[in-house]
Amino acid sequence: MPITISLVEDNDQLRGTLSRLLARVEDFQFLTAYPNAEDALAGLPQERPDVVLMDINLPGLNGVECVRRLKPLAPDTQIIMLTVYEDTDNIFNALAAGATGYLLKRTPRAELIDAIRDVRRGGSPMTAHIARKVVQSFQRAGTSPQPTENLSEREQQVLDCLSQGLIYKEIAEKLGISYETVHTYIRRIYEKLQVRTRTEAVAKFLRR
Repeated sequence: MPITISLVEDNDQLRGTLSRLLARVEDFQFLTAYPNAEDALAGLPQERPDVVLMDINLPGLNGVECVRRLKPLAPDTQIIMLTVYEDTDNIFNALAAGATGYLLKRTPRAELIDAIRDVRRGGSPMTAHIARKVVQSFQRAGTSPQPTENLSEREQQVLDCLSQGLIYKEIAEKLGISYETVHTYIRRIYEKLQVRTRTEAVAKFLRR
């Protein structure tokens, strides 16, 4: 099955360039390109693409708030921020809102295409420079009381699988449980860790 993709980008030229690029990739199916968050929120919950590329600096509602509102309406859609902003606040606000990846617009197109495939497989792609900022931020924060100590053994196993980049179907197969049971465990994990995204959950797991 091709990876279905939509784009939210207000720059007309870049929106056109990216749309043409994504439409030419053999294993992609490009759906729609939106110029603002309001139109995206009206259309994306019905389209439910596998992946959305989201700009931050949009007219009206910004991209981070768009992600925050979109995720409850399309929870299985993976969102990659594609932006010029590389400050820590924007990175963490986007990840906390529900984004799964964070790339800079200067990312080479081949890397962008690979990142879309990666996020569909369960990964959390980030530009190397962004990933370094994330790591440094956690290091500055220091250690905290064991954030995963309240998880059951099975929940720890599911979280370990998430940290390896496995998608829900692969977790179900590896642990010998149903797809629905995986969803239940992940919902409990999010509640116990007080997180809303895979990225946040894995970050806490890796800091244990």
